[in-house]
Amino acid sequence: MPYELIALLMFASMMLMLMTGQRVFGAIGGVAAMAALLLWGTGGSDLPFTAAMKVMKWFPMLTLPMFIFMGYVLSESRIADDLYKMFHVWMGPMRGGLAIGTIFLMVLVSAMNGLSVAGMAIGATIALPELLKRNYDKRMVTGVVQAGSSLGILVPPSVVLVLYAMIARQPVGQLWLAGIVPGLMMATLFVLYIYVRCRIQPELGPAIPDADLNISKREKYRLLLAGLLPIGIFASMMVPFLTGWTGLVESSAIGAMAALLAAVLKGRMTRSVLETSVRQTLGISCMFMWIVLAALAFGAVFDGLGAVKAIEGLFVEQLHLNPWVILIIMQLSFILMGTFLDDTAMLVIVAPLYVPLVGALGFDLIWYGVLYTITTQIAYMTPPFGYNLFLMRAMAPPEIGLRDIYASITPFVLVMVLALIILMVFPQIAMWLPNYVYGR
Repeated sequence: MPYELIALLMFASMMLMLMTGQRVFGAIGGVAAMAALLLWGTGGSDLPFTAAMKVMKWFPMLTLPMFIFMGYVLSESRIADDLYKMFHVWMGPMRGGLAIGTIFLMVLVSAMNGLSVAGMAIGATIALPELLKRNYDKRMVTGVVQAGSSLGILVPPSVVLVLYAMIARQPVGQLWLAGIVPGLMMATLFVLYIYVRCRIQPELGPAIPDADLNISKREKYRLLLAGLLPIGIFASMMVPFLTGWTGLVESSAIGAMAALLAAVLKGRMTRSVLETSVRQTLGISCMFMWIVLAALAFGAVFDGLGAVKAIEGLFVEQLHLNPWVILIIMQLSFILMGTFLDDTAMLVIVAPLYVPLVGALGFDLIWYGVLYTITTQIAYMTPPFGYNLFLMRAMAPPEIGLRDIYASITPFVLVMVLALIILMVFPQIAMWLPNYVYGR
């Protein structure tokens, strides 16, 4: 049987198992193990062992539990709630101010946790009810929460970029730095859209009169200090890293300790908060470890079959496609897969194929990692089957229906597509900061 056909059967078997509801790591790792044994006999068992050793020896993987723990401590101890209260008081008197404050909240929550689901949960439970109570348009605010949560896997410390770094064998630090400017650019585009839309249609985001806020100046400044605490925690972690005083792992440990210390000093570090944070950290870290192991084993089998070379030959030598056309086809395939898979599953499925092909076509793999994260978030929110749409429906109050959710996300998806096009035309937006920091 030709190796190309074997690779196609592996891919089809894996997709079938995922569609039947199997665990991501079980489907990917199981197909890889069976294919290795059938192709190379008992010697094929070396593949998962070698993959496990790669993970165990990859020092930056230690950042994963550190950042997840930091995010859960800040969330469970309600320090993130203080952040939203600050934006509520300081930005409420402006048209669309609470919606813009929600975008800022999402950026900072992303910087605390690195998971888009965490941003969605905080936005839906803290920001959404308050926005609806203040007579904001329900479609506008639903879109704001979904769009803001999309920044979770782009703004560092992005957990997905850590996984991409492991699978693509790229430096995590450079990927995180490459995600900062595009993430802030996309957040700025969201803010500009909200501001202009609310200026044109004030009824979508009415300003809150100062009298309705019913708060003294002293209390306003107290909330400002309380809200700046998470920013200080993030700065304590990133400033030493950007200046070269600490490495990536050391910075993640500083962030985790700073969050823990802040919760203790504010009197919110109860046994329940600590236990929940540790349990969630352990569960998510183990899940990602299993997924990375499965992805590396699957990629090793694909490398052994020469599937990547076969696909490169098909696109370049037989179809004579331009490298940019091939790249766009890859991005469109992410949008298709995003209708029924999450970002992690998409990454581990296509990385063994796409990452070597992207490198062979002459594109920068750091830049491509940022393109991947933006495209998957667009896929997440693209009707009719976007993953985030149904997640939002589960978290939203009863008065927000699925039709409202579909209508709410369309302008924000267009803004994200604009950001993606800008990044493809001007790669320096992503590459400037890592080149500056690591080129010193």
